[in-house]
Amino acid sequence: AALAADLGKPEAEVRLTEILPVQAEISHTLKYLKRWMRPRRAASTLLTFGTRAKIVSEPKGTVLIIAPWNYPFGLLMGPLSSALAAGNAAILKPSELAPATSALVAEIIAETFAPDFVWVAEGAVDVAQTLLDLPFDHLFFTGSPEVGRKVMAQAARHLTPVTLELGGKSPVVIGPGADLKAAAQAVAWGKFSNAGQTCIAPDHIYVASAQMEAFLTHL
Repeated sequence: AALAADLGKPEAEVRLTEILPVQAEISHTLKYLKRWMRPRRAASTLLTFGTRAKIVSEPKGTVLIIAPWNYPFGLLMGPLSSALAAGNAAILKPSELAPATSALVAEIIAETFAPDFVWVAEGAVDVAQTLLDLPFDHLFFTGSPEVGRKVMAQAARHLTPVTLELGGKSPVVIGPGADLKAAAQAVAWGKFSNAGQTCIAPDHIYVASAQMEAFLTHL
């Protein structure tokens, strides 16, 4: 209902693109987390001959997660599951362009976690700017390359490591032996799912000139 109010998303699309991916990521993490946490032996170098070495995974500390408006639930909760699995605390900044979903996320987090462990900072650009002025231990941002540059510049002031997931060009190449009907269905689903607002949505198509009319007919 929150996503319908914010973006007009139908329930089936919300379940498929926002909820199921988060549930799948949590299940995957629960299955493999013990293996990921286990110390791994590392080879010694000539200078450290006779010693033993191992790689030990440790939490980074406090993580800032900034989510976009196009998948305001999934692209907030997905990174959060990874941050928590790694033993970190987190501050979440939902998109102010999806206010109903932002309020819902704040409610869920407040009911589930202590505020000094996971906290939601609702608000507009000024809130995001205030958060970026703080010295976090890791920063996860999903959004446009333009804003990504600003986020990275702010993070550099504190030498904060960043994970940037930015929109880009996503070409589709249709080979000469392709099933044009199946290709058209796949392109249409990828392009028009979520009203085309997906960072990996098909951006442009390469198809042989002789097949173009037939492909367009199927599309």
